[in-house]
Amino acid sequence: MGALAGRRIVLGVTGGIAAYKAVEIASRLKKAGADVRVIMTRAATSFVTPLTFREITGQPVAETMWGEPHHHVEHIALAEFAELVLVAPATANFIAKAAAGIADDMLTTSVLATRAPLFIAPAMNTGMWENLITQENVARLTARGTTIIPPAVGQLACGTTGAGRLPEPAEIVRIVEEYFARAQSLAGRRILVTAAGTEEALDPVRFLGNRSTGRMGFEVAAEAARRGAEVVLVAGPTPLATPVGVRRVDVRSACDMHAAVLAEYDGVDAVIKAAAVADYRPAEIAAHKIKKSDGELTLTLTRNPDILYELGQKKQHQILVGFAAETRNVAEYARGKLAKKNLDFIVANNVAEKDAGFGVATNHVQIFFADGRAEDHPLMPKAELAGVILDRLEEALQGKFE
Repeated sequence: MGALAGRRIVLGVTGGIAAYKAVEIASRLKKAGADVRVIMTRAATSFVTPLTFREITGQPVAETMWGEPHHHVEHIALAEFAELVLVAPATANFIAKAAAGIADDMLTTSVLATRAPLFIAPAMNTGMWENLITQENVARLTARGTTIIPPAVGQLACGTTGAGRLPEPAEIVRIVEEYFARAQSLAGRRILVTAAGTEEALDPVRFLGNRSTGRMGFEVAAEAARRGAEVVLVAGPTPLATPVGVRRVDVRSACDMHAAVLAEYDGVDAVIKAAAVADYRPAEIAAHKIKKSDGELTLTLTRNPDILYELGQKKQHQILVGFAAETRNVAEYARGKLAKKNLDFIVANNVAEKDAGFGVATNHVQIFFADGRAEDHPLMPKAELAGVILDRLEEALQGKFE
């Protein structure tokens, strides 16, 4: 059976001339064994009739919020039904609405309500595609984890030549199929991910901490779960929501994280240690708030456990992945950490670079491997980078257990 067999896919069709290609997309998905439900915008029905999609999929087509529903609270039912939402073709208007979170019809409401991965295949005039507003909207969606299937270059319906053509249906279906093929690539594996910073209490009010939000680690955990792994996420303080399918263990201090990680370590196949753990903590925690005085305040700090080093010393069958957030000499410091802590590979970045590091949705990293290889990955959304890291982890696991 193929990767699409039994998969539940919602196909959104918007009102562009390329809507006729969505008929072939639906047909190919159906022939591959997918359970396909179609949502059409009102404009889309001016190009292709709902009857066409109904006959191909064998399912009713959702067109409006106000018609006779096929399910109870239909947009929610479709949102929960979907394992993947594919919008093809996607007009500039739909992309703008999706980026802004507007929910004013069946398709945009379902997209806003779903937790399924969203794939968007834009199709429009070259000028509209290259317009700064459209590109900003695409960037916003990409940063949130949406997969954008880039438009093809060629002759457009308006007579011009350029980027904006909907890719061929076979190519779009291939991309969806590859996604589901990866969905089980880590099935049977147990992965431990750490994320966010730690807080080292100074008194009942204050703590020593860092700027890590945990976003990179949470993206890694989410991607590992999507690939079928059993994921344990040990997270420092962060407001981020737990990714779907992930078991979360909340901790506060470095010592808390040390205990939580060691409790899980023997039973996992890999550790991806993306947390920004404090190296030091106050030697004493004041019982009451430290009051301001006229003189200087001297704090005595003591070393925290080096969790990654300890894992490297205890490593047996596990693949061990570290992170290095640096501000200078990135390659030198990362390679030193890789060797000292007995890692399989390390993901390093310069947090002083614009749009890379803490508190942003993108990152530019280098990956250094124990065998001496090195890779440089350009600035990209952290959700996309998570896929790169998991690809390298899969390669390491295959090499370890072949």
